[in-house]
Amino acid sequence: MTAEQPHAAVAERYRDTTGRAVLETIRAYGVTTVFGIPGTHNLELYRPLAELGIRAVTNRHEQGSGYGADGWAQQRGLPGVVITTSGPGLQNAMSAVGTAFCESRPLLVISPGAAIGDEFADRGTLHETKDATAMAGAVAEWSRRAHTAAEAVEAVHDAFALFATRRPRPVHLEIPLDVLEAPASEEVPASARAARPAPERPAIDADAVAAAAALLAEADSPVIVAGGGATGTAAELRALAERLGAPVLTTINGKGTLDEHHPLALGANLRLAAAREVAETADVLLVVGSKLGEAELWVPRLDARGRVIRVDLEASQLHKNLDAEIGIAGDSRDVLEALLGSLVPLPVAADGTATEGARALPDLVDLRAAIAGETRGIHPSTVALAEEIARTMPADAVVAGDSSQIVYLGLANVLRQSRPHSLLYTPTYATLGYGLPAAIGARVALDERGERRPVITVIGDGALMFCVNELATAIEQGLDLTVVCVDNGGYGEIGENQSDRGIPPIGVELAQPDWVALADAFGATGRRAEDWDDIGPQIAAAVAAGGVQLVHIPHDQVVPAWAGADERSMP
Repeated sequence: MTAEQPHAAVAERYRDTTGRAVLETIRAYGVTTVFGIPGTHNLELYRPLAELGIRAVTNRHEQGSGYGADGWAQQRGLPGVVITTSGPGLQNAMSAVGTAFCESRPLLVISPGAAIGDEFADRGTLHETKDATAMAGAVAEWSRRAHTAAEAVEAVHDAFALFATRRPRPVHLEIPLDVLEAPASEEVPASARAARPAPERPAIDADAVAAAAALLAEADSPVIVAGGGATGTAAELRALAERLGAPVLTTINGKGTLDEHHPLALGANLRLAAAREVAETADVLLVVGSKLGEAELWVPRLDARGRVIRVDLEASQLHKNLDAEIGIAGDSRDVLEALLGSLVPLPVAADGTATEGARALPDLVDLRAAIAGETRGIHPSTVALAEEIARTMPADAVVAGDSSQIVYLGLANVLRQSRPHSLLYTPTYATLGYGLPAAIGARVALDERGERRPVITVIGDGALMFCVNELATAIEQGLDLTVVCVDNGGYGEIGENQSDRGIPPIGVELAQPDWVALADAFGATGRRAEDWDDIGPQIAAAVAAGGVQLVHIPHDQVVPAWAGADERSMP
């Protein structure tokens, strides 16, 4: 017997397992990349990947796998898929699962589990976990333990049906090790692994659409708020806004659904009082695909005084945090198309000047100036730095942010973007360590699509330490990716919170590595902005050079005293 023969025998034994059946089904739905880390128990989920044409991205921590899958999903318009091993591998991914739940992102996590009959055995087996399915189910939309190959494949179909027709949220599939490695051919034929058409969505309430259209047609000062559930409606939202002459505000998750350079765009600024006032004083407020959560508003609720129309995929959301006079359950694109069809056509002057019979667009210049002024007043030096970074960004860049002051106090507001999913961020779960792995996933997805849009992550030093290991992933994958690290010496926000409560700094002033040397050690290129005037050139050079680049910006050293205090910080 040759050395190759035992390997051939093993390969034949595992030629068509449940693991393969599951991955074939996932591939049938168009998924071409999975994120995760190989482990002792998940080998049969990795065996078929190359043959099926599925790229495996190995992150350096499963939290990064979940965030990489999220970044990939937002650029591909497909669910993200993560493969973990049992026990600690799955547990490491739970922050990403929680993020996907709070931000309504489609994520499928697959893990092996204890063999059938070994559940809760407490015998000290490798990666033994008391109840992995219950653990994941407490965080995800649902978690299932499949007892057969057919159940495992059916769970995949159910997951993709959910992603296509309901509010997208994470799901988890646990496959017992003996089921994962068992033959699947007889139980799950090829026809059972083919993608299924998405279930038909329920019909939209035509009477509600007609009533909403009548309300909007009569409105004197209509306003639209677009959330994460509206990102697939860019063309319809723009047409409706122009038809009504309605200013458009978005949540952070809805950012870019209306091009933020459009005359009607007021950006992702609902957290600012000047912007909220626009929505609150509208005589008719149309909310599309948002629960209007406190984390997006920075206040407990939006105090709308006018009549409210809400559109959401889930009927349960139509009165959440703000009661609606008219609630329309359905896919937001379908509903906006129906509203457009019900409104009497009105010619609109795109330059904002009225023509005969046209509805003039409102002049929002002063309002934008008030919003910008309020932004700068919150944290002047950070916003000034964000404006300087934003100036340097290529117009079509995909920017992955993190729960860092430079992002949530500045960049999310001052960066103007033309497309949805161009700012990758987690405003509700607000985890640290999201930005870099999300940027990796986005870069992989764009490369698959042949899009050369630059991908840049802007991240604080505290957040980067949660995911700096993913620099190795970016290098290994051969990606073009720029990391802009804004270093304020630790956990700046928490230090300010402590100071506001009279607490001396405790645990927030952190030791810093030599960021340039650290990047170089990973095989990336490290750069440092030496002063204010060096920020733009360093970021531009990093983007132009390609490869993995890290630009270190020491906040207190490069931001001058005047930053944010006069017109030099104006866009």
